Amino acid sequence: MGCSRELPIGAKDIGLWKVSETAMNQQQKEHIVRMRTQGMGYRKISGYLCLSENTVKAFCRRNNLQGVASAPAAGQPAVPVSCGICRECAATFELRKGVKPKKFCSDTCRWAWWNKRPELIQRKALYPLICAHCGKAFESYGNPYRKFCCHPCYILHRFPKPVPGGDGLIQAANTRS
Repeated sequence: MGCSRELPIGAKDIGLWKVSETAMNQQQKEHIVRMRTQGMGYRKISGYLCLSENTVKAFCRRNNLQGVASAPAAGQPAVPVSCGICRECAATFELRKGVKPKKFCSDTCRWAWWNKRPELIQRKALYPLICAHCGKAFESYGNPYRKFCCHPCYILHRFPKPVPGGDGLIQAANTRS
């Protein structure tokens, strides 16, 4: 669809169509929000701003402006924005409507928070097992088929060491206590 030079009623010629069709500037973003809250559709907005209809749709989807366009009620903000507070660094961030609320501002903060509090991790896949080499009881996380409590037990069980002067292979004493 080509650029429409016909402006909406009450709009001024601000030269928005001189901008390249691939990049969207801050002024165009503000106009999309304003036009969308006035009840205009994607195609009409894209025609006025000389942007691809898909660019306008993507911007609206990212900023919770999708769906049936309608003007906001009097006294209400055009785009309701709620914010959350990061559990790790106490930074504020924007929460999206209709999506599970975030608790952290970034993956880095999430990893740092959980690394400081490993006791809060709810491990549901702990299996009590007995080591095939030393007979020691141990817990395995996520693997109910594990046979050994540690790597040295596996090595000693898999590769028994011959004892000098003995008449055959016998396993060496367990190194773990």
